[in-house]
Amino acid sequence: MSVTLDGDKSVSVPDRTRRTPRTHAMHGVRRLLRGPRPESVPSLVGTACTVVGLIDVAAGVFPRFRHSRMHTLAEVLPGALGPFAAALSLSAGMLLLLLAHGLKRHKRRAWRAAVVLLPMGAVAQFAYRHSIVGVLVSLTLCWLLVRHRDQFRALPDPRSRWRALANFVLLGAGSLGLGLIIVSVHPGRVVGDPSIADRLQHVLYGLFGVEGPVDYAGRTGWTVAYSLGALGLLTAVTTIYLAFRPEHPAARLTEDDESRLRELLERHGGRDSLGHFALRRDKGVVFSPSGKAAVCYRVVSGVMLAGGDPIGDVEAWPGAIERFMDEAQAHSWTPAVMGCSETGGQVWTRETGLTALELGDEAVVDVADFSLAGRAMRNVRQMVKRIERGGYETRVRRVRDIGDAELDRIRRAAADWRGTDTERGFSMALGRIGDPADGDCVIATAHLPGSGTEDSPHGDLKAVLHFVPWGRDGMSLELMRRDRSADPGMNELLIVASLQAAGKLGVARVSLNFAMFRSALARGERLGAGPVLRCWRGLLIFLSRWFQIESLYKFNAKFKPRWEPRFVVFRTSRDLPRIGIAAMRAEGFVNLSPPRPFRPRTPRPCGHTARTRPEHEASAA
Repeated sequence: MSVTLDGDKSVSVPDRTRRTPRTHAMHGVRRLLRGPRPESVPSLVGTACTVVGLIDVAAGVFPRFRHSRMHTLAEVLPGALGPFAAALSLSAGMLLLLLAHGLKRHKRRAWRAAVVLLPMGAVAQFAYRHSIVGVLVSLTLCWLLVRHRDQFRALPDPRSRWRALANFVLLGAGSLGLGLIIVSVHPGRVVGDPSIADRLQHVLYGLFGVEGPVDYAGRTGWTVAYSLGALGLLTAVTTIYLAFRPEHPAARLTEDDESRLRELLERHGGRDSLGHFALRRDKGVVFSPSGKAAVCYRVVSGVMLAGGDPIGDVEAWPGAIERFMDEAQAHSWTPAVMGCSETGGQVWTRETGLTALELGDEAVVDVADFSLAGRAMRNVRQMVKRIERGGYETRVRRVRDIGDAELDRIRRAAADWRGTDTERGFSMALGRIGDPADGDCVIATAHLPGSGTEDSPHGDLKAVLHFVPWGRDGMSLELMRRDRSADPGMNELLIVASLQAAGKLGVARVSLNFAMFRSALARGERLGAGPVLRCWRGLLIFLSRWFQIESLYKFNAKFKPRWEPRFVVFRTSRDLPRIGIAAMRAEGFVNLSPPRPFRPRTPRPCGHTARTRPEHEASAA
């Protein structure tokens, strides 16, 4: 390549963009010596631990696998200790699987364990197998971990010590199941014909290191005994570890945090209809450096879930979002935002590089435009008139205007009429009714005079709607509960009554329920909809048997609202299944609690149970 300088002379400059085969080879060698990219080391080492862990589990459960060609090739990997160590291979495999999960999440504690265990594995490979390859693989992985130790800075997850009990129950049950498999996979070595009860007794004894009633020929009894003992030891060690490690407090708003959030909502609460839900007291919060904005969140299954838009001044949102992302990175949590507005989604994606996906639509009714007149409102109008002719009465009031005795009755009714054991709601639920600090909330009630009896704890109360403030001129629907024995249409009656009474309360706009995938349902039923859209709509209708997808959309559409899109913000498409499960757990649709025999017989108390703030904190302590 030639470059012309000032004048007529040209100077030849070598073209560095062209590489000879030798240059390519040298470049490849340099890349190999540098090793993998630092950001890929946690995933690489975690995947290696997963592969070895699965091999060890198979070797511990199935004796024939320990003598197969595949296992012979895999014995050079760290952690695979060979047939002579069958008693330990199962427990080692399970520990490696747990360790792999922590390494992939950049956990510092998992890194420390791996740095200690890998050299021990190298010594075991050399002492028992005389495997130079196994020693080199172990030391190479250890070298990668030490060299890139700055990639493992994630703090431990905040958990309760109840995890120790759950670990004992679940891992103990798993150990029993695996133990029965281990005892039963040696039919040619068993002496006699032991019954299922004898096998189960042998497993129970073996978990405690005691010889059971089942006898084996040869050295099989030694292998089974040590395998069962390793399972019992693993259950005991992990339970003790979870029980005695430092406990971290669960997410809970402090009085100072709640006070600061209320000040932000007083100035900027009219921007987002979900703003008041940030005052749930089972959420954590991070504030911007200026204190003018905040993001509330809850951590579920390693996912850091934020609900709605940030609270406060829009100009300060980037600072709060940065603090949120720093917190997620510090603990290696997966960041996600559920139900943010279009403006909020734009700020989140611009500041963090995350991706936004439309989740559904929020139904918003402008009070000035609402009317029961016209053919479009015919069904709602006829239903309301029919219920009113049945003698039902409605009352719409601020919480501050309701007496304590009536508030207590409303709370009890809301708890008794709840259809599930768990309280549902996260991003669009407050979780309490009648708190003294929530005097601006609105409660609509339906009554049937003369229906109250001495046996009815709720008197003539038949249905309850609870609204939270949306700035100074709006309110957002938070709760709908009704007596199952009441006439159909209670919710429609109370929504109409609330909209008609909104003007007297100074309310100009009312946010109703959130309809997931509303646009897909609406477009899929139109004339000319394509096959893909129709299939997607059919799947949503099928899922509506378990989740209120189509029913909420049709219910909201009765009141002719305007639809405001809501979005979910996430990092990559691979995170969507995990985020979906975490969101369903947070909303109360999925419950991963211990099996029913190990759970309390009494249902979880309703979040709307009457308690003032000091009493709530005292009972929690």
